[in-house]
Amino acid sequence: MEQPNASMLIIGDELLSGRTQDTNMYYLANELTEVGINLSEARFIRDDTATIVANIVELSTRFDYLFTSGGIGPTHDDITTDCVAQAFGKQVTIRSDAFKILKKYYDEKGIELNEARLRMARIPETADLIENSISGAPGYIIENVYVMAGVPKIFQSMLKTILPKLKKGSPTLSRSVKLHKGEGDIALELEQIVREFSKLNFGSYPFNEKGVHGTNIVIRGKDNKLMIKAEEKVRTLA
Repeated sequence: MEQPNASMLIIGDELLSGRTQDTNMYYLANELTEVGINLSEARFIRDDTATIVANIVELSTRFDYLFTSGGIGPTHDDITTDCVAQAFGKQVTIRSDAFKILKKYYDEKGIELNEARLRMARIPETADLIENSISGAPGYIIENVYVMAGVPKIFQSMLKTILPKLKKGSPTLSRSVKLHKGEGDIALELEQIVREFSKLNFGSYPFNEKGVHGTNIVIRGKDNKLMIKAEEKVRTLA
């Protein structure tokens, strides 16, 4: 089965300045892995029109899916929608379907749908809306680009909505071996195992527990029987 691949753009000056810590990439990676989609690349970029447009054009061409987070709120620096529209040569308008969703949400809350909040109804033409069960304002899909909010709870809610609709592959399996030896002690033997099991992916992750150094070896792949054999071989390094 062919494995779909994906990329992600995490957009926002606040992330690059260190004021805000991103969790959306890790959540997306875990969810995509579960359904057999490989998150192959992720980029943090600033709120700059030329940068966002260039990255959307590049990544939407190279990958089956592009997911974005951030920049679709009500403030002046929320420019993602205009950038997406520019990347695909589309017009942005206050869409009636998005307007109805926002009006219903804010009417029920007793909050005015003012000019700033109305910005969140600006959606590129031809885009399909992504439901936002948390705060009303929708994300959207245009071609293979999934534009979602930066707020983690909203991002997660939107992702749950779209996951069932994505083309999936076979899930990647994972096995882990904990060795109480440093990477330098096992590197040569591990390299031989990696060559022997070339259809699998191996990761080497050092740790320190109470002053004792060790290495976690993580094996990833699709063939469980082959992974069991590789795990047995890795355990001989203990």
